[in-house]
Amino acid sequence: MPNSAIETVRIDMLMPANHVEAVNGLLYLSGGGWTDLHRRIVGRQVPPSHFGVALAVRVPWNETNTPHKFVVDIQNEDATASIAHVDGEINIGRPPQITPGAAQHAVIALNVDTVFPAPGGYRIIASIDGDADTITWPFQVHDTHVTA
Repeated sequence: MPNSAIETVRIDMLMPANHVEAVNGLLYLSGGGWTDLHRRIVGRQVPPSHFGVALAVRVPWNETNTPHKFVVDIQNEDATASIAHVDGEINIGRPPQITPGAAQHAVIALNVDTVFPAPGGYRIIASIDGDADTITWPFQVHDTHVTA
């Protein structure tokens, strides 16, 4: 068993999807793991693109019953503009049946509706407890032209 006294909270998984939900400690992803978003529809007006961000956060024994702040930011690839930003907090307790010293996972599902200003490269950046643990997922946005 790892030494839980020196472990810190960390993000074990970050994944974009077409849609995500967290129900009873489980993540439900539809169309997860993409690197190209083909749904920026261009016509008279650019409507928001809908997508989800799924996170799994590992919380060691010594970090339970303590609030942990997370931040998810969608940025352009050179980090000069934030397209969407979500921050929140998790606090994982210790269920009575858990083995002493065992880590737990918290799942977070975020659904985002945002307008990307242009096609090109973007990235999802997630962090927990400041910059203690940061994970990044790059992706490309492509236009779909419609006539009407």
